[in-house]
Amino acid sequence: MSAPIVIHRPSPTGGRRVTIHGQIAGLAHDDHDVTEFLRRAGLPDAETLLDQPEWVEWRGGRAHQYAAA
Repeated sequence: MSAPIVIHRPSPTGGRRVTIHGQIAGLAHDDHDVTEFLRRAGLPDAETLLDQPEWVEWRGGRAHQYAAA
């Protein structure tokens, strides 16, 4: 089973696309953006989920880094 939240590789212009259950939530430029997307999706304790691989998969690049690739 894959993680329901995917934070994709940094884009060439900066920021990372975030998907929740395969639906695009938005483009995050920092962890605050990600937690806001997750809060809007009904996950109020989102900041505690970012480092839990059963919830979040960080693809292409280091976790918590949003600068251009």
